[in-house]
Amino acid sequence: MENILRVDKIEKYYGNKSSLTKAIDNMSFEVNRGEFVAIMGASGSGKSTLLNVISTIDHVTSGHIYVLEEDITKLRGNRLNKFRREELGFIFQDFNLLDTLTAYENIALALSIQNINASEIDKRIQIVANQLNIKDVLKKYPYQMSGGQKQRVASARAIITNPKLVLADEPTGALDSKSSKMLLERFNHLNHELKATILMVTHDAFTASYASRVIFIKDGKMFHEIHRGNDSRKEFFDKIIDVVTLLGGDLNDAL
Repeated sequence: MENILRVDKIEKYYGNKSSLTKAIDNMSFEVNRGEFVAIMGASGSGKSTLLNVISTIDHVTSGHIYVLEEDITKLRGNRLNKFRREELGFIFQDFNLLDTLTAYENIALALSIQNINASEIDKRIQIVANQLNIKDVLKKYPYQMSGGQKQRVASARAIITNPKLVLADEPTGALDSKSSKMLLERFNHLNHELKATILMVTHDAFTASYASRVIFIKDGKMFHEIHRGNDSRKEFFDKIIDVVTLLGGDLNDAL
């Protein structure tokens, strides 16, 4: 399988010489094209820091991160901006939609920046809106939408550029259970039908059970990983809970 993401012996320190905190400790793993991988860990385990350095929001202290074998830890300036714009899709817990733009305009913005012509933008938006069941909110502003609708619009914005890697930070954290399940079903559609490669940070075992693999991290290190394989989602959920139990109190906030 083609390797999309390769994290190679990365470390991340915060603070100064008198007070250093190691947020990530010599971590390595790979994600192949078409995988849906969840990252789980207790608060302070390093999972958000990990997503930040992969998304280039933050920089590693040492080690390397490769996307399609390009070392993104070395990107700077215009090359870094181009990489973020064209190769990554971001889905945030708080949606990050622009309040003054309609859903259509929020989704279109990512393509407008790439100077895609208006007819192609409209074609792509109609396709993704149908896939995510948001055609009826395209003319609405964020304040007119439910949380679930806003998150699906944010998901549409993330995938409209056909990114190599979609990064999701607690995507169901602000949603009720019904909206969460609907969004996760759409993630499955993106992953299975559109072959989107997804790396998702979550504290929630139910959310993680939709992934094909779960990586558990503890104190900035990889603790364990499990693969769904041919398991049902319920069976995979039970396996996730087994690991949470193995970790004892460290992941109590993961349930």
